[in-house]
Amino acid sequence: MEPDRRLTAQGIERKQQLLDCAASLFAERGYAETRVIDIVRAAGVAKGLFYWYFDNKEALFKELAESIRLQLRRQQGAVLDPDALPLVNLYRGAEASVQFMAEHSHFFSLLEVEGRNFTDVLRQGTRQHIDDMVRIIVAGQANGTIRDDDPELLALGVVGSVGHFSHFHRTGRITMDLADLGEFVARYVVHSVAADEDAIVTALRVSTLPVGA
Repeated sequence: MEPDRRLTAQGIERKQQLLDCAASLFAERGYAETRVIDIVRAAGVAKGLFYWYFDNKEALFKELAESIRLQLRRQQGAVLDPDALPLVNLYRGAEASVQFMAEHSHFFSLLEVEGRNFTDVLRQGTRQHIDDMVRIIVAGQANGTIRDDDPELLALGVVGSVGHFSHFHRTGRITMDLADLGEFVARYVVHSVAADEDAIVTALRVSTLPVGA
């Protein structure tokens, strides 16, 4: 879409409708087997409208990935508290991420299959997640609750744990209840990066309290 093109409220709704229909079709058929005509038929709009919003199917896929990434950050942001201990925010963020990835399992499965064709999309999402974790980890190192190792490596460990446990759940290799899995991954993350046992105990106690409490 041209950068100076403005969308009305109806236009935003129509564009989201195309994204939603495309996501459903990609999950059902795969990216390669889904045509633009399939997307517009599912959305009940003219083909020309598709090209008003997107240059091609690849552009739509990239925007869909950006939309999912933004939703993930919003879900993480909803449980984070700027006044909370960084370890508490890592716990809550990991738990929310596991939940989100399960709720959008079809999309993340699709990314795994099509990843070789969209490496830039995968890297952008991972890079953003790592950067977000680095900021929290640096804050925790500053107050002594997160151990003094390379923040980038610690962030990679957090992101990797969330991603891999979510993948194993999505592919049926972990069958435990999703809420229980989210709590396990969150505890695992805290134990992995905490500076000492006192920091772990405090973080786990506070993490179960309502946000802002």
